[in-house]
Amino acid sequence: MTVSRIATALSVLGAAFILYIGLSYLITPETIATGFGLPTRPEGDAVAFLNLKGVRDTVCGLLIIALLAARQRFALGITMLVLALIPTGDMITVLSWDGSAAAAFGIHGFTAALVALTGALLMREHRTVTATVDQRVAVAA
Repeated sequence: MTVSRIATALSVLGAAFILYIGLSYLITPETIATGFGLPTRPEGDAVAFLNLKGVRDTVCGLLIIALLAARQRFALGITMLVLALIPTGDMITVLSWDGSAAAAFGIHGFTAALVALTGALLMREHRTVTATVDQRVAVAA
């Protein structure tokens, strides 16, 4: 399997996963919020923050799909590297609020690493293509 196919598969899986999470927070926040890793879930008016997370995650998934559909793989690579900061921040938040260390590292830390890996593969793919084009131009000259 080529780097391009691996990067595409990881991007599609990442988009599908974060869309599922985002839509779950919008549609049934009470069922998914407990898996985030915090010791308690928001109650009362604070439940609105679950909607914010749902919107954030849904938009992230749509952004990945949009960049894939537009064939903007280099831009997607940069975007994925930046998006890796979100689960990193989630991990730090869970740890800072005495949440589950297993969830912090196993869910959020692992997600951050996978998203960063996907971004790095997309960036590497771009460098490989650029180097090949440069070599062809040099031979042609």
